[in-house]
Amino acid sequence: VTNRIVKVLAKHDSRATFFVVGNRVERDADTMKNAYNKGNQIATHTFDHGDLSKMKKKQIRRELKRAFRVMKKINGENPTMLRPPYGNVNDKMRQTIRIPMIYWNVDTEDWASRNKDKILSRCKSIKDGDIVLMHELYTASGDAAVRIIPTLTEQGFQLVTVSELIRFRGGVKNGGVYY
Repeated sequence: VTNRIVKVLAKHDSRATFFVVGNRVERDADTMKNAYNKGNQIATHTFDHGDLSKMKKKQIRRELKRAFRVMKKINGENPTMLRPPYGNVNDKMRQTIRIPMIYWNVDTEDWASRNKDKILSRCKSIKDGDIVLMHELYTASGDAAVRIIPTLTEQGFQLVTVSELIRFRGGVKNGGVYY
């Protein structure tokens, strides 16, 4: 449902960050290019969605290198941030990963419910600076995004990419974890 989300974001002069699993990039290249060309950020969620916290350093580097290689084809540059699968982070990852790792403040749990109303319910108390976790894989997530994006902009929120949010909030360090 990425194109649907991108369309409503553009209609409301808004942007988002899409943390993409690398093994889906080539199949969805046109969709990712469209999202990027409309001002959205394309970041990585690894290549195979493996749990980096259970990998050796060499495996972590290989996983990210594979993701970077296919994702660079989208916009000509490597991703500048990572959302770790399952939200797992450990010291080995902090020492190995050379880009900021991004968490979220609002978890819609859309992957579990796949229910638009439950997703919307989890978005009721969004506040300035929050990062909302949604997955563009599910129709219910698209249905919720189509409702929540206009609602938030009508309330005066400016929806931006995570990189823009970070820039407005003072920056990050590589290997750091932010939410």
